[in-house]
Amino acid sequence: MEETNELIKQRFKKLDDLRNIDIDPYDGRFDPESTAAELHAKHGDSDKESLESNNINTSVAGRIIAMRDFGKASFAHIQDATGKIQIYLKKDVIGEKYSLIKKLDIGDIIGVSGRLFRTKTDELTIEVNDFIFLSKSLRPLPEKWHGLKDIELRYRQRYVDLIVNPEVKDVFAKRSAIMKAMRDFFESHGFIEVETPMMHPIPGGAAAKPFRTHHIALGMDLYLRIAPELYLKRLLVGGYERVFELNKNFRNEGISTKHNPEFTMLEFYMAYKDYNFLMSFTEEIFSYIANRVLGTLKVPYGDTVIDLTPPWPRIPMLDALKQKGVPDDVITDPEKARKWAESKKIDIDKGASHAKVLDEIFKEFVEPELVQPVFIIDYPVELSPLAKRKRDNPELVERFELFIASREIANAFSELNDPVDQKERFLKQVEAKKRGDEEAHWMDEDFVKALEYGMPPAAGEGIGIDRLVMLLTNSQSIRDVILFPQLKPEQ
Repeated sequence: MEETNELIKQRFKKLDDLRNIDIDPYDGRFDPESTAAELHAKHGDSDKESLESNNINTSVAGRIIAMRDFGKASFAHIQDATGKIQIYLKKDVIGEKYSLIKKLDIGDIIGVSGRLFRTKTDELTIEVNDFIFLSKSLRPLPEKWHGLKDIELRYRQRYVDLIVNPEVKDVFAKRSAIMKAMRDFFESHGFIEVETPMMHPIPGGAAAKPFRTHHIALGMDLYLRIAPELYLKRLLVGGYERVFELNKNFRNEGISTKHNPEFTMLEFYMAYKDYNFLMSFTEEIFSYIANRVLGTLKVPYGDTVIDLTPPWPRIPMLDALKQKGVPDDVITDPEKARKWAESKKIDIDKGASHAKVLDEIFKEFVEPELVQPVFIIDYPVELSPLAKRKRDNPELVERFELFIASREIANAFSELNDPVDQKERFLKQVEAKKRGDEEAHWMDEDFVKALEYGMPPAAGEGIGIDRLVMLLTNSQSIRDVILFPQLKPEQ
């Protein structure tokens, strides 16, 4: 720490020295003609003789990430958003300005102009005839040979992480490509992208605890949305038949490798479709994105390879429990289910219903085994108060969750459009909340009113973008795919 503080003092001294000779260390007047990637693409195959005969002059800007001083000449590498390129600074070429080389540090952002040539080691290089300070770095970067390895520090100082770990930049470049591919897919299938409110008077659309805020002018509490579902279905009532939204949700829950309180979701709704159609449609979505972004349906993840090739298995939830050895009477008898779960050290809330107990057993015994893509279908109605009942078994609903790499990535169902049934289910959720279920749905009278005007039969789905990016970038923690994840304050 003392060494770092001394280096910072030295850099502040250089900053003062530059200002004392009327050099602005934060000059913004520089317009680079090229990027590092463009130079390598255009001239990477040019030999020494052709570069000299063509006398190619250019200018680039970037951050110094390595520097070697040889007295009357110096080599450095500068890095821009596209990559890095070597520069050569020689006293005979730069003249008196060469004395300013001693004011340069690794981390400084500079603009350089000069001609391209190849060094004795055959590296494409710019021989600099002029340079300009664009931003003086006052804090030293982590040394290149060990980089920034402290995971907590990487998340907290993501700006440094991006500078010194190029593979991190690649993850977020892929994230951007995934988002673009998602939008292109839905627009090509006749969907329109919409934006719905982030602040809700009633939190709805999912089973989760919301964040609460207060609107001073209106004198009312509002809630950061936990899902856009109920607003998107209002749009189905209004006559839009295919809508999607890519945006943030907020849930007041714990932080883990799979959870961040602020996360990105895709939700989409299609009139006149059901959950059976959505399973095939979901296979199409994932195949399209993987092929476009990665060029393959076989995705390395951890110690395995995930094969996204359709079709994927479809297993009823209760059957999945039986396949993992859960006894039949546990599935049918609420009291035996609770005792069995407690015997397996599964934490069960006091007021939890039979369906909730089975869901907790599922999370403990089944979910970790779901590595390759699989649809778990037909959930108990109590777990899905917004889904349509199955015609042949009204105790279950037409719902699926997609699991890949032992985590839920998508959730979908045939949408309930019966306003009478919907109101009755909301009332049951209100009773559950009174019994202590903090994640139970609230009553939303306006949504029921919307259904009373008539909503077409429809299917809807939510896909966790962060978890999808984790899968396609081989990232083991959700924090690795969120630029600025939520963290505890520093001491």
